[in-house]
Amino acid sequence: MDTKCCTQDGTVDLRGRPVQASRTGKWKACAFLVGYEAFERMAFYGVASNLVNYLTTQLHEETVASVRNVNNWSGAVWITPILGAYIADTYLGRYWTFTVSSLIYAMGMILLTMAVSFKFMKPTCTNGVCNKASPLQIAFFYSALYIIAIGAGGTKPNISTFGADQFDDYNPHEKKLKVSFFNWWMFSSFVGALFATLCLVYIQENLGWGLGYGIPAVGLLLSLFIFYLGTPIYRHKVRKTKSPARELFQVLIAAFNNRKLQLPDSPSELQEFDLQYYIQTGKRQVHHTPVLRCLDKAAIKDGSNNADTSNPSSSSCTVTQVEGVKLVFGMMLIWLVTLIPSTIWAQINTLFVKQGTTLDRNLGPNFQIPAASLGSFVTFSMLLSVPMYDRFFVPFMRKKTGNPRGITLLQRLGIGFAIQVIAIAIAYAVEVRRMHVISMHHVVGPKEIVPMSIFWLLPQYVLLGIADVFNAIGLLEFFYDQSPEDMQSLGTTFFTSGIGVGNFLNSFLVTMVAKITGTGGGKSWIGNNLNDSHLDYYYGFLLVISALNLGVFLWASSRYVYKKETLQALNEDCIRIDGKTMDTSPLGLQV
Repeated sequence: MDTKCCTQDGTVDLRGRPVQASRTGKWKACAFLVGYEAFERMAFYGVASNLVNYLTTQLHEETVASVRNVNNWSGAVWITPILGAYIADTYLGRYWTFTVSSLIYAMGMILLTMAVSFKFMKPTCTNGVCNKASPLQIAFFYSALYIIAIGAGGTKPNISTFGADQFDDYNPHEKKLKVSFFNWWMFSSFVGALFATLCLVYIQENLGWGLGYGIPAVGLLLSLFIFYLGTPIYRHKVRKTKSPARELFQVLIAAFNNRKLQLPDSPSELQEFDLQYYIQTGKRQVHHTPVLRCLDKAAIKDGSNNADTSNPSSSSCTVTQVEGVKLVFGMMLIWLVTLIPSTIWAQINTLFVKQGTTLDRNLGPNFQIPAASLGSFVTFSMLLSVPMYDRFFVPFMRKKTGNPRGITLLQRLGIGFAIQVIAIAIAYAVEVRRMHVISMHHVVGPKEIVPMSIFWLLPQYVLLGIADVFNAIGLLEFFYDQSPEDMQSLGTTFFTSGIGVGNFLNSFLVTMVAKITGTGGGKSWIGNNLNDSHLDYYYGFLLVISALNLGVFLWASSRYVYKKETLQALNEDCIRIDGKTMDTSPLGLQV
């Protein structure tokens, strides 16, 4: 095969052979992938968006318990990708990890459909009095849910990074296409979520839960078939390090062992391979940055290797290895300040839904909006905002800043977090209004409807959708872009695990707030009867911690130093050096 026709980043086909650039990858390969993403998101949101209602109305769980269980399951869905990414980066690769995990996911959806379809799997009701679910029914239902979580652990971190792998960073045209990839990837995700919240939720509550879960299960199987059809044109990245995580510990151990040594005056005196080594191996050289200087001690040259800059067997770590560890620590700092925004996002499928069930949901005399369907407005706002962001905002800001992305990744996150603070402030104001209407009309019963339209909740849903265009897509791109080269699947789990921990954090907060405020005979902030609770106080609490978290984010972003690397194409006939130099100013004024 003519190497000049091959991709310059060294990608191969499933059999390990070099692939031709003209026949593989790019958007024609991603077309097979985005279909899966749309159906998978339809399946996930088809379950998650209305799960709290199923637990309270079908399994007869209490409000706090149902919110806690939804958050714990959602947290598991988003936290298990850490394991899936590690397996992909270290052992199986993205394609095979996704393949195995997607089958587990599909099995979980089939079992869940069975759990909500068969009568003996659900509690029975006699004369309007319903029994609680039996231990066997609960065990089968939650087993199906957590099988889905295990499957998601292998699919979520690998399918998006596998899609990004279809673009060659060494090809200027493909690199430009890649800039829009994550925007349109999330767009397909939003399409699936929209169908779930708009159609599946209605089907579940009016035509049957079995049909409402069966449709996405069949869709998921169909999308897997489509995914495998694209196998001949997929590109696969070759792992250049056997165990990327091991290198992290190697740097930390070397830095600790050299802690008493004096750092050289110039970073150029630290251990690093010459340019030819990176050209031959296809690895990317990462340049020194002036942060966490204590880790630089891992790259202090030992006496036997001072003259050899191409020897990979040196006992010292290289600057590139050290910078990889610095990147991980920097991403951890940003990750910490994403937890509160993830907690705010967790309200959409839990308390916002329960809040909506207390309001007037009638549209005309014969139609009632399912409370969970209001989540479709989150998706609507995303679907409208993504094209506007990609086609108008980015080109406009690109002319102003000269940045290919228009604004930096951290600036994008900051805007999203600020919009989210506004959204939770509006949610607080609307809940205060709801409590005022309850007081005026003396609404006390848990099933009494508050004479206030559910569309009062619309602004908070729309704003959270707009915020997600900035922070969700921005976070996914940030963690992929800033990860060490051989840890990009693991790097994207910073995104998923942040959402997972945010759900666990919300579960903890809801449980503790309900327990603390419900003692001593006082009115609980979050009770089974939301018409006799103080949900406004809880939203006020979320508003305060969100505003404080925004301030912490601004500080953290000012401390972050972007990755600086040099790219060398594998085909020496077309070697191209592409240095990305980032400044260290607040919010990263350059990317």
